[in-house]
Amino acid sequence: MAAAAAGVRAFGAKGPGWLRRSPWAPLVAGFCSRGTAGAGQPEPGPRPTSVRQQDGIRNIVLSNPKKRNALSLAMLKSLQSDILHEAESQDLKVIVISAEGPVFSSGHDLRELTDEQSPDYHAEVFRTCSEVMMLIQNHPVPIIAMVNGLATAAGCQLVASCDIAVASDKSSFATPGVNLGLFCSTPGVALGRAVPRKVASEMLFTGEPISAQEALLHGLLSKVVPEGQLEEETMKIAKKIASSSRHVVSLGKAAFNKQLRQDLRTAYHLTSQTMVDNLALPDGQEGIKAFIQKRKPIWAQ
Repeated sequence: MAAAAAGVRAFGAKGPGWLRRSPWAPLVAGFCSRGTAGAGQPEPGPRPTSVRQQDGIRNIVLSNPKKRNALSLAMLKSLQSDILHEAESQDLKVIVISAEGPVFSSGHDLRELTDEQSPDYHAEVFRTCSEVMMLIQNHPVPIIAMVNGLATAAGCQLVASCDIAVASDKSSFATPGVNLGLFCSTPGVALGRAVPRKVASEMLFTGEPISAQEALLHGLLSKVVPEGQLEEETMKIAKKIASSSRHVVSLGKAAFNKQLRQDLRTAYHLTSQTMVDNLALPDGQEGIKAFIQKRKPIWAQ
């Protein structure tokens, strides 16, 4: 009961509302396969993402390199389903999002944004994309971007939305929509919350790319490593997270993101209560007792 109460307080009085899926985002049955698309896909055919999960780490791979892993409506819905699948399972500790090919993601599929499609279709594309980005922030486990190559527009938005981002030194990032006549307004939401305002403004108003080292300097990335070390370094972070208590990490992620939107006094009030809630969790007491007794903790979750 204490754990449940702590979780409710972390997510708000109405409980984990992030899990209230909209009607265009049902889960697909073939989660760990690459079979035909589920009911959430706008078109039949191979799923544009692939998934595997082991030892608490779920790896989601954008798997359409021929189209530069564009965030088409099908790609967005597939990604949404993969993130949502059994999100409350205690076997899930962390999610890693990566991509096949030299481009992490080129952003929206521009062929879907011509006047051959209706305004309603365009609205669905941007609505679904926004839901995916908010889902990443509100998901109970940390989500890591593993970037090896170019990430532009909504692809850059995806990186900026993740809790942690690790990139190879060959990667670069851009919001070039202004040069195509379509300003990167929605990518600017995530970008403007990840880097300083003037850095975001230059990226948005010029469309010029920044290097991985520049992205690290400005806070878009957590770490930059040589290409050959990218998977090893990313998985090291993922395994470290997976070794901790899921309940504690979930409580902490929710509180951390929530307090960022508050004034200083409110933030301290919120997080002080979170610390109390954390102590009420079985894993909170187990960790403290293990430290005092000089042993490794045995987490309940």
